[in-house]
Amino acid sequence: MALGLPLSMDTQKGTMSVKITTVAKQLPQYSRKTDEVIPFVKQWMHGQENRFQRKVIKIFEGAGVDKRYSIMDPVEVFTNTSFEERNNIYVREITKLGKQCLQNALDKANWKPTDIDFIITVSCTGIMIPSVDAYLINELKMRQDIVRLPVTEMGCAAGISGIIYANNFLKANPGKRAAVIALEAPTATFQLEDFSMVNIVSAAIFGDGAACVLMSSNQEDSGPEVLAEEMYHFYDATDMMGFKLVNTGLQMILDKSVPEKIAEHFPNIVHPFLKKNNLKIEDIDHLIFHPGGRKIVETVEDLFGSLGKNIEDTKEVLKLYGNMSSATVLYVLERFMDKKHKKGDLGLMLSFGPGFSAQRVLLKF
Repeated sequence: MALGLPLSMDTQKGTMSVKITTVAKQLPQYSRKTDEVIPFVKQWMHGQENRFQRKVIKIFEGAGVDKRYSIMDPVEVFTNTSFEERNNIYVREITKLGKQCLQNALDKANWKPTDIDFIITVSCTGIMIPSVDAYLINELKMRQDIVRLPVTEMGCAAGISGIIYANNFLKANPGKRAAVIALEAPTATFQLEDFSMVNIVSAAIFGDGAACVLMSSNQEDSGPEVLAEEMYHFYDATDMMGFKLVNTGLQMILDKSVPEKIAEHFPNIVHPFLKKNNLKIEDIDHLIFHPGGRKIVETVEDLFGSLGKNIEDTKEVLKLYGNMSSATVLYVLERFMDKKHKKGDLGLMLSFGPGFSAQRVLLKF
């Protein structure tokens, strides 16, 4: 542990610190193991060249994902429905997931819905206006003066983005509480008539899920303290990852060079951020990393591995649930929150997303 730890806000300025008090998840009702998905993939590939079919099956089998959850039954996923029909399912099911997920977190923390001062909802896999937070305020009878912020179009990075926004709100407002709810359904974006490698790889690695993080600047609440947070934006990489709106819905954009781009920028993403906080990577006890996919995980594992660190929890979340976009890193965070840690342990949260960008949060347990 480094001796040069940044002081928390309560010792620096006589004010408060911001803590992550609780993380809870909610999975959709449908799920299939990879071997149960393969027959659907074979049916989808019917009529394609045999060699191509075998390649696609290998991609699904080698994706590092054992099970995927979804808001739709696989039969629906592999049915040629319209963008409107899929988005209607997204709106209906995301609202249910959001309510269940937020209630799970409130129950875990022993809070009431009216205890929340700031609600942030995060999603990029469907379109709804009003945003899902409006429905949650109504259904849970949250406070009528609650501050709400929907975060969209930031993809996989946005789970940590939500934590960053909540942290800044809470730093400016002592004694307040916030909920960050990430709700994603990549299966609603699946393109049945698209046999591009991008669509196939996306189908192989993505799954649906929701997670809620409760945060507080109330000194009566406990949990890991947010010591620092920061975003990092890549130049000339806006076309590497995202969605293109087409007549059939949201079509995935995913450049195969993403792992190399991450590796190229990795030193600038990690080391200067830690240095600003008088730390080195050797001082970090826990890595809470978004599992974007097997190749990205392997890239980051190699980079961290050379520094004597492991990302076993990250790999396990990918294996158990797949990439659930913004919610995924919060599943990794929940695994750490549910473990016992030595007082003073440090954790580094890290995620990547469209822009191209990286988001970082430094935690003290």
